[in-house]
Amino acid sequence: MPVIAPWPAQSSTASAPREGADDAMAAGTTVDHLTETYSAHYRSLLGLAALLLDDTASCEDVVQEAFIRVHSARSRVKDPEKTLAYLRQTVVNLSRSTLRRRILGLKLLSKPMPDMASAEEGAYEQLERDELKRALRGLQRRQREVLVLRYFADMTEEQVAQTLGISRGSVKAYGSRGIAALRVAMETPV
Repeated sequence: MPVIAPWPAQSSTASAPREGADDAMAAGTTVDHLTETYSAHYRSLLGLAALLLDDTASCEDVVQEAFIRVHSARSRVKDPEKTLAYLRQTVVNLSRSTLRRRILGLKLLSKPMPDMASAEEGAYEQLERDELKRALRGLQRRQREVLVLRYFADMTEEQVAQTLGISRGSVKAYGSRGIAALRVAMETPV
């Protein structure tokens, strides 16, 4: 989330002295302004979330959480004209986080093994998965994030770059270093 500075509260006098302007800057936005923004833009922000998420309940949760976050940061928002842009960005970021949690949750859930030939085969595969998870935990944070999003969440390099806020070249670099580190970790006996 961007760092934002305080904005002046609306003043009843047009020519307030500089000292009064500093007091207004410290006050930040009013709850009334935020309430008006909520009333005017709730549906459009809900529509934005609906384009990013697949169920209404999650969309409503994301939009409400965005308003809560803006409400708690209202004293730091510098320009009231940018409140809507700040809300939109917050909705997008929260939607991304929601999707990321869902995708990772689905990918990391243990799936039942269909038609297992023997208990030994299932146990061996479970050991391999555990070994892979242990090796992933040993990677640097960015390498682990890139590999999980790229290979477990089936995202493209561009999607991973956008999600993590890094360049596509960085995704490639972290990915190749992460795979090399995984190979070393997987070959080393525990």
